[in-house]
Amino acid sequence: MSPSFELSDLEKLTLKAKQTQDDLLKEILTLNANTEYLQQFLHGSSDKTFFKKNVPLVSYEDVKTYIERVANGEPSNVISGGPITRFLRSSGTSGGKQKIVPVNDEYIEKLGYLLATHSLIMSK
Repeated sequence: MSPSFELSDLEKLTLKAKQTQDDLLKEILTLNANTEYLQQFLHGSSDKTFFKKNVPLVSYEDVKTYIERVANGEPSNVISGGPITRFLRSSGTSGGKQKIVPVNDEYIEKLGYLLATHSLIMSK
């Protein structure tokens, strides 16, 4: 079943964009602060300011070994506070090599919502 989306939903999201982003970051940090990867930077904190100060910007190569460990059977909590249910492969167009991208069912649902949103906007 495809997600339901109304144009008014987009208006609600954009009227409070900063709050929506802050809330989402808090949710992500709360879920993932104790993963092996983030623990080295956050020490269990889910504070947004602490995150911005202590977690560096990284490339795929910087996290590749963590992703590969989970792909090879280690627990999801190496890189994710929730279960990783599948891996997608990138197209490889950003550097010539495909990358594996860990995702979960919630991501797939949100992707469906995003596609429905895009379709609605394009049809208006």
